[in-house]
Formats: sequence, structure tokens, C-alpha cells
Amino acid sequence: MAEPWRPVRDGGPGTVARAGRTRSRSPFGWAVAACLLLLVLLAVDLVGGTGSADFARAYLPPSPEHPFGTDQAGRDLLDRSLSGARVSLLVGLVAAAVSSVVGVVVGAAAGMTAGRGGGWLDSTLMRLVDAVNALPHLVLGIVIVALLGPSLSSVVISVALTHWTTTARLVRAELLALDRAGFVEAAVGAGAGRWWVLRQHLLAHVMGRVLLASVLMVPHAIMHESALSFLGLGLPDDRASLGTIIEQSRSAVLAGHWWPAVLPGLLLVALSLLVFAVAERLRPAGRGRV
Repeated sequence: MAEPWRPVRDGGPGTVARAGRTRSRSPFGWAVAACLLLLVLLAVDLVGGTGSADFARAYLPPSPEHPFGTDQAGRDLLDRSLSGARVSLLVGLVAAAVSSVVGVVVGAAAGMTAGRGGGWLDSTLMRLVDAVNALPHLVLGIVIVALLGPSLSSVVISVALTHWTTTARLVRAELLALDRAGFVEAAVGAGAGRWWVLRQHLLAHVMGRVLLASVLMVPHAIMHESALSFLGLGLPDDRASLGTIIEQSRSAVLAGHWWPAVLPGLLLVALSLLVFAVAERLRPAGRGRV
């Protein structure tokens, strides 16, 4: 008589915590990254009160009073840039979260039906992934925003619907690899349904890598949103992101005022690199790049 199925400690779901264990890093690095991200989110409140328009002070160069100078309306660029960084970061986080949910659903559906009676679903979903990947993401994003109209929600939807394919492929590949693992075969042999195994064990096993992929998606989402805003298809001026600020500064650069475009652009690059650094610290020890 066969033994009742029990979770296997080595190579089974009991290894989730060990598989997702991150590299041992200094807590100081985590503290610095957390403080910088918190500063981005709270900076507008810390330096608020300098964003009012004063056309008599338009295009003032960087100075101790205005470290980033002023824009065409005499508004303090440091204040506007920090506000734009917060908007860009929030758009990136929300878009990455939505994109990850879509990717997990598609990848799980494909991975659990591959090679079985529902293999047609796996084939259809993978062709959809190939079709989305074949199109330039920026062009597809422009079409989506043009159809929905420029707004915060349309930008988030645009970014999310063009970045879910990586997560879908990752989840499908992980599920296909785990599908033949000993603990899965034991669970199915004991009478557990495959969708029950998916919910209880397989998704928990891959969520560490999904989280890492989601964090890595944030800077891509930020750059995507900034590109849409630079093309005039992004957020309105009252909710300006860094891309919107840079787009509004194109004429200033032609007139010889470099700081309204260059300094917010450098802040955009720094924000993306900061998120990449956080993702690097989340990478499990011994794992390759996602």
C-alpha cells in the first residue's frame, strides 16, 4: 500500500524559503535604499511652497536658492522634479503590479495546460505573447493611450499591457520545470488536483522570482511612461511626471537654457538606477539574471 503523500523537504515546497533567500548584504545598504525611496515619496512635502509661478523669475540658472533653477513659469525646478519623480515612481509601481498579475495569470494558465488536453490554450497564449513581443512596446503604448485618451489610468494600462510577457514566460517556464518534480507527482498520485497543487505549492514556489521580475519591471515602466509623456501623450501638467517636465523644456534647450531638461533627466536616470539597485539586493543567491 502506497504511503500517504507528504510535502518533500528537499526539492519540494518546503524549500521555498531557502530558494527565495536573498544574498547576505549589509543592512546599511538596505537602509540607504529605503531612505532614498522614502525621500522621493516625501520630498515634495519637505520642500513644498516653492512651486508657485513667478514669471519675473523665469529661467533662473541653478543657485543655492534654486538648486535646479527655475522653469518657463518661474517655478522652482527642484520642487517640480521631486514631485514628478514621485508621480513617475508611483506610476511605475502600479503598472508593474498590474503587469505582474496579468503575467502570472497567463503564465500559470499556459504552464498548467502545456502538453495535456488543454495544450491548445498554452499554444494560443504563447502565440499572443509572441505577438505582443513582436510589436515595439512604445508604438503599442502610443496606440493604447491614443485610444483611451491621455490620463493617469491610460498610462498605467498602456505600460502594464506592454510589459506582462516577461512574467508570463517566467511563470510558464518555472511551472513546466516543477511539474515533473517529485513532490508534484506525489501530490497528484495521492489524488490532489493539478489546479490545487498550483494554488497551494507551485505559485508559492515561483513567487520569489515573480517579485524580483516585478521590481526589475519598475524602471522599465518609469522610462516607458516618461517616453509617452515626452511625446505629449502622458500625464497632464497638474500631475506632471519627470517625462512631462522634460517635454515642456524642449524649447528652453533650444533657447540655451539647459537645466530645465538636463537636471530632471539626471534625476530620472538616478531614480531608475536606484530601483535597479533595490532589485539587485532582492536577487536570490546563486541565481542568474531574470
